Amino acid sequence: MRRARRGPTDQETTRFRFIHLGKSMGKFAAKTTVSSSKSRIEIENVLTRYGAEEFVYGSKPEWAVVAFKMVGRQVRFMLPLPNRNDAEFTEYKRGSYTYERAPEAAEKIYEQSIRQRWRALALVIKAKLEAVESGITEFEDEFLAHIVLPNGQTMGQLAKPQIAKAYDSGKMPPLLTHG
Repeated sequence: MRRARRGPTDQETTRFRFIHLGKSMGKFAAKTTVSSSKSRIEIENVLTRYGAEEFVYGSKPEWAVVAFKMVGRQVRFMLPLPNRNDAEFTEYKRGSYTYERAPEAAEKIYEQSIRQRWRALALVIKAKLEAVESGITEFEDEFLAHIVLPNGQTMGQLAKPQIAKAYDSGKMPPLLTHG
């Protein structure tokens, strides 16, 4: 009898951290001093250098978006942003006690987290473009999850629920349909 495996939930997927020998690996650019705006400009310059035809950026408190058109495809990266009121910014622990962090200190840690995420996004986009340029992979394969479909969804948004359903049921989903 075949046992269906449950795939990770969205929360488990987005919160997944690499673990090596029981220790959490450090985040890329955790101590960067490069501003978010410099990272955005760097992303735009890299995209232009690799042949992007269009570029757009936008943000709101929960996320930022970087979108571009390249090789006839629209691509969209959604960058989740942390909530400045989360305990990781507003509180700290010493021993078994939890203390409230000073607002200035909380803001400084929050801004560092934002800078780190933008640096990581810049790294991801550069690495993907260089892999394509070097012939390691093809554009569609490397950017597949972020390619925007005619209905406005990304391929990843469309495929993730279908992949989870396939793992749960053990059956293949129909291609490019809405679940």
